[in-house]
This record gives sequence, structure tokens and C-alpha cells, in this order.
Amino acid sequence: MNKVELSSAVADRIGTDRKTAEKAVNAVFDIITETIANGEKVRIVGFGYFDSKERKGFQGHKPNTMEACEIKSRRAPVFKSGKDLKAAVAK
Repeated sequence: MNKVELSSAVADRIGTDRKTAEKAVNAVFDIITETIANGEKVRIVGFGYFDSKERKGFQGHKPNTMEACEIKSRRAPVFKSGKDLKAAVAK
């Protein structure tokens, strides 16, 4: 499912037009993105939480030339599923 399909499904579920649902979906994604970019977690009870994690830098290599290169440390987004989501998927 992509974002357009998600917006259409939300519109059908709540009985509104797709444009309104698309604005709501985009707003939720924007809020989650801004929050984890600021180093905070977004917890949705039963569904899961979104967070960011520090990835350590390491010594890597370029695949074509096998030349050594430094991979810098960075923050990356992570998602951990909640109990209800895990149970629904397991069925």
C-alpha cells in the first residue's frame, strides 16, 4: 500500500473525500517526522513507537575498488511495534 492508497482507505473508513484524508495522513507523517527529528519519541499505545537511534561510524570499503572509506555516525529512524499490532499480524 502506498500513500495514495492509504489516503483512499482512510477516506473510505471515515466517510470523507480523499483530499481531506490525504491532508490528515500527510499531517500525521509530518508530525511524526518533526518529533523524531527533534530527538523525541512518538508513542501510539498498542500500535508501537517511532524514535531515532544513533548509528556508530565504522570503517567500510567501496565495493568497486575495495578502497577503504570512513562511514560517519548518524541518527536513523526506528519503529518498534506494539503488543496489539504484533498480535494482529500473528493471526
